[in-house]
Amino acid sequence: MVETILIPTDGSEHAQRAAAHALAFAEREGATVHALFVVETEGVETSDVEVPALSSIEILTNEREEWGRKVLAAIAQTAEKRDVPVETSIYHGDPAETIPEVADEIDADLVFVGERGDTHEHREGTVTRALRREDDRVVVA
Repeated sequence: MVETILIPTDGSEHAQRAAAHALAFAEREGATVHALFVVETEGVETSDVEVPALSSIEILTNEREEWGRKVLAAIAQTAEKRDVPVETSIYHGDPAETIPEVADEIDADLVFVGERGDTHEHREGTVTRALRREDDRVVVA
């Protein structure tokens, strides 16, 4: 029986499709959905110099967080229409590392991901490939 589903999303077309499949599955199973947006901060370093204005890294991070809030709000709205319990969260880090950590943290039974993300044109994105290789809970939609 599936009780908890994780939907990591980057807002791409493929992630939206995976979220739709996950929500339909959750509705049928009576499962709770956790929608996750990871602001990629791996390899991003800020300067040690104190400046009164926001750095370009901080501006980019703020923009990604705002995008994440919009993407998660859309998933939450669809979940509520389907009467599926939903929780949303934004984390910072490397998506390929953060997604399995969150899946373990919430004891997810399944993780629905898109076949590729917003920056990949190939059949399978880097994060999806890493998740499939390391985690048997991953469903690619």
